[in-house]
Amino acid sequence: MVAVLVVLFFLVPLAELAVIIAVGKSVGVLATLLLLLVFSLSGAWLAKRQGLAAWRRFQLATAEGRVPTREVADGAMILLAGALLLVPGFLTDLLGLVLLLPPCRALARRWVPALARRGASRRARITVVGPGSGPSTKVTWGRPELDDRPPDPRP
Repeated sequence: MVAVLVVLFFLVPLAELAVIIAVGKSVGVLATLLLLLVFSLSGAWLAKRQGLAAWRRFQLATAEGRVPTREVADGAMILLAGALLLVPGFLTDLLGLVLLLPPCRALARRWVPALARRGASRRARITVVGPGSGPSTKVTWGRPELDDRPPDPRP
């Protein structure tokens, strides 16, 4: 996971720079800067508008006594979209604008938990069991074919 974040930390700025240079060569430097500014400002306006709507839906859900899971997920995605729109670049702006579209957020609400479950099933879960002569560690694995693995002997 850390390796993926490190790669993204270096890969995303390089990709953004390559796209900005390509757009700059094609439409000019001033037009490229203007496009980046327009995307960021319109995205910020849209993020504010969508964020306020999500907040109203959150308040309505709590007033009705419902658990606002959908509203919280939407709010988190809108917050992420706003952060992406603040980063200068066409790729992050595009991803931020996509996250501001309600149908895309609905798709992400279904897609992200499935990815999280898939990732969690690859990791071991460590459980302390007892009583007895003292607590011992039992390792349970997320995939059935790994359940018979012995516990890691390292402390």
